Amino acid sequence: MATQVEENGPPCNPDVPSSSQARQKLEGLLNKSMRIRMTDGRTLVGLFLCTDRDCNVILGSAQEFLKSSDMFSQGEPRVLGLAMIPGHHVVSIEVEADTLADTQCFRGSH
Repeated sequence: MATQVEENGPPCNPDVPSSSQARQKLEGLLNKSMRIRMTDGRTLVGLFLCTDRDCNVILGSAQEFLKSSDMFSQGEPRVLGLAMIPGHHVVSIEVEADTLADTQCFRGSH
């Protein structure tokens, strides 16, 4: 039986397989507001609905913000609704925590 080592260090709970931990983390993020920056400079904000093996992300109630030349003005968002972001276009993903408790729970589960 081969031992699996995670790239980010050992699992927090050695009794639970790492794939189960990753799944639990993703399930904990369902319906949370996320900000996804893309390779072309656009930013999408919406509710995390699902992902797949290719790291494509589906956002619900998504809004698109264009890259602004002015750091202080983001401009008016464009309402997209349901959006699929191809995984190879994702630069960064941020979870917008609604409460301090959500933030602490998310950080504690790393």
